Amino acid sequence: MNIGFIGLGNMGAPMAANLAAAGHSVTGFDLTAPCPAGVTPADSAAAAASGAEVVITMLPNGEILEAVAGEIIPAMAPGAVLCDCSTVDVENARRVAAEAEAAGLLALDAPVSGGVGGAAAGTLTFMVGGSEAAFAKVAPLFDVMGQKAVHCGDAGAGQSAKICNNMILGVTMIATCEAFALADKLGLDRQKMFDVVSTSSGQSWTMNTYCPAPGVGPESPADHDYRPGFAAELMLKDLRLAQSAAEMVDADTPMGLAAAKLYETFVEEEGGKGWDFSAMLPRFERRNRT
Repeated sequence: MNIGFIGLGNMGAPMAANLAAAGHSVTGFDLTAPCPAGVTPADSAAAAASGAEVVITMLPNGEILEAVAGEIIPAMAPGAVLCDCSTVDVENARRVAAEAEAAGLLALDAPVSGGVGGAAAGTLTFMVGGSEAAFAKVAPLFDVMGQKAVHCGDAGAGQSAKICNNMILGVTMIATCEAFALADKLGLDRQKMFDVVSTSSGQSWTMNTYCPAPGVGPESPADHDYRPGFAAELMLKDLRLAQSAAEMVDADTPMGLAAAKLYETFVEEEGGKGWDFSAMLPRFERRNRT
């Protein structure tokens, strides 16, 4: 396929590179980041989108997405697919889809799970909202960039799935870090703690796969001085998106709200910006009960 790829940062660059390596013709644009190997640079977002069968965007937030959409939609050919892989507000996704469809395009919101490592390895999970026709057209590209793509429903459903998933992730990581900090103060060996919890009812992805305790369980950012992985400020962004969605539909999410407030304190007041979201463990280690 002829593919336009807009947003070539830590996630977008390896995704675009994998598409090019698979034999697709990829034209890329980013305001600051260089094009990865195999991707042809364009001098604007509109130029990258012109003539493409599928345009993929991977952008920092919904405001930027809507601005870029306004630039590229007029440049896209009727019947092409605008596939946004950013993590944005559900309403952002729905507005962009409506604008694209009004211009004769197909649209998908397809946020990802798997982080930079998954983007590089081509093992991302895509949570996709949009029409069956649009999903079918982009499915071969999802197969290149990831290991799984789930069609979750109409426009906005992909973002809904992503923020619900990451609300669980944020809450669970906090609970895992709290438990390790408590175990430390009770004198329980961390490895013994892991051996019990990872095979008992307390097991979770944050314990079994992404353990926040260095030297315990599979290798994780904790083993590399908490270099991200998945940065704490990105977790805060996703938790805020979840709270925005909860307010929109009047959903009671007290644990999600508490997690958002804790990550807000960690990132904005305690120097957590730039650290992995599992660095909540040393944060709790330093604290006493108040």
